[in-house]
Amino acid sequence: MFRGSPLVDSRQESRNPGLGCQLSPPLSRHTWFPGRAGNWFQGVTRARARSFLRADADYTKSLAEEIKKQNNRLKKEIRKLEAELQVSTRDFQIQENIPETKMKLESIEIPETDSQLLNRSCSFQVNVQVPYELQRGQALITFEKEEVAKNVIRMRNHLVQMEDESVDIVAQQVPLNSEVRFQVHVQISEVKINVTGIPDKLPADQMRDKLELSFSKSRNGGGEVECVEYDTQSGSAVITFVESGVAGKILKKKDYPLYINQNCYNVIVSPYIEKHVEKFQVFSGISTRTVLLTGMDNVDLDEDTVEDLINIHFQRKKNGGGEVDVVKCSLHHPQIAYFEEETYETI
Repeated sequence: MFRGSPLVDSRQESRNPGLGCQLSPPLSRHTWFPGRAGNWFQGVTRARARSFLRADADYTKSLAEEIKKQNNRLKKEIRKLEAELQVSTRDFQIQENIPETKMKLESIEIPETDSQLLNRSCSFQVNVQVPYELQRGQALITFEKEEVAKNVIRMRNHLVQMEDESVDIVAQQVPLNSEVRFQVHVQISEVKINVTGIPDKLPADQMRDKLELSFSKSRNGGGEVECVEYDTQSGSAVITFVESGVAGKILKKKDYPLYINQNCYNVIVSPYIEKHVEKFQVFSGISTRTVLLTGMDNVDLDEDTVEDLINIHFQRKKNGGGEVDVVKCSLHHPQIAYFEEETYETI
């Protein structure tokens, strides 16, 4: 706005100490005069100050919008990573059908802590059977003693008479895959329930209040609610009651009425279950009493006959055998044999 020399007050006198005389500066277009010119300069200063304030406000607003965009981007990244983590977790899950087992409760332990009082808990020891695919022309033989199995493997080649033909059979150790063993601990809460199928009809805060109000009504079996954990994305919630008997009464029904804006929605209620795995172990086992027999690809007999002939041959001590527990033969198509953990017997 102003260029050239700095502003000079013409009322001030410039003195030259060396000459001892007073000098008046020349007038120029930058000389400041009191009155209207001074007021004009002050107005320009205020305008520049307001301009700086507006620019600062615009910068603050722009910065806030940028932070908001970054937060939204980070939230999307977090949800993406959580989804990938769930997929990775499923990849490491063990899918095994645990057979149904009847259990008889013989005694009830006295709870030592409040957590035990508010939860029903149980634990299971899971020993996964080791599968082995028996290929065509192979057989498995299990002896009663480990020493006999070791001796048969050490001799390796055995000439077994099968009717009019002698078959050269090779004995070797069974190559087993890794085995898994772990404990599953389950806790069923007496004060919490799961609620699913919640309609997306209200903001999160209002829906949380609506759930607390609905599940506190005694005429529907509810009671005083301690807290509500509501997840908008999945449309589910965890309701925690103050008293332990309320959850049990509500769970007698499959659904629960939820009134929103004079409309009734039936949400699904289920027990709140916490599960975790402990003492997870993966290790390789060795079959101590079972031996793999190969070399029967061209045998043209039924499997029962071959199993009997193998049993007879390996029961004789002169053949290096001993007492046989079981023989399983596969001549026409592959079969699956299962080995138990304790002794790795075939099933």
